Amino acid sequence: MADNKTPPSEMIRVPTALIPVVRELSRLHRQGHTIALLQGLEELLSKFDSNIDIDVAPSSKSVLQLEKKLETKLEAISKHLEKLERAISSTRYNSQPKQRRQANPYQQTLVELQALPPENLAPRLGLSPSSLAPEREKLTTKEFISWTRNRDPRGIGWEWNPKDGLYHPVK
Repeated sequence: MADNKTPPSEMIRVPTALIPVVRELSRLHRQGHTIALLQGLEELLSKFDSNIDIDVAPSSKSVLQLEKKLETKLEAISKHLEKLERAISSTRYNSQPKQRRQANPYQQTLVELQALPPENLAPRLGLSPSSLAPEREKLTTKEFISWTRNRDPRGIGWEWNPKDGLYHPVK
């Protein structure tokens, strides 16, 4: 019998100063804005200098400077998240056709989904790769597409193609 339970959340430790930011990221992720969040965060994180060589003693001047720099960066991240949230909510509530507006750099871009192998689709559906095939085999094609659509974070159905051994998105 296949395990249909969603796996438990992965718990991680976060510095106290980052807790509000992580909560906001989590909230936006639960609302289905993961792609826009990842794009915005990737853009923001690419601006960080990850090659800093510092003395790590807690009272060192480098650490104090880094803390100050981190606070500034956290403020920037918070502002960036606010912009993302406003952009996302404005696209949600302003979906009626209106006059052409200036392009918003934070709007979600539609990403064409590619066919996925079982080991990539299973985690997307909250399953282990070994539990995907038994579900596919016990359900009709139509039922399987509906079942995957209900488990997929973006509500996309998936269909198995035995010729290439991949799951293809169904619109």
